[in-house]
Amino acid sequence: MAEIYKHPDGKLRRSGANSCSDRDLLAIILNTGTSKYSAEKISEMVFEKFGSLNNLMGKRLSELIKIEGIGEVKATQIAALFELTKRIIKKLETE
Repeated sequence: MAEIYKHPDGKLRRSGANSCSDRDLLAIILNTGTSKYSAEKISEMVFEKFGSLNNLMGKRLSELIKIEGIGEVKATQIAALFELTKRIIKKLETE
């Protein structure tokens, strides 16, 4: 049971979302890894390539898929995350 809390989703449940880094949160969104890489490692590779959320935002699916461990599904999850974020911000700005 203690092992689960070492993973980002366990960290979030234990300590709250504010305790998670951007890399942790992306790993949670990705949910699973591949046979070669964990979700945490894939998230790390995404941030190594793009450096920050600002640099990651708006990347094309084809650019995301170039990262080993990211296929169409994971690239789509990342794109959906940013689209939801944009919609939330737009909604908040109009209230």
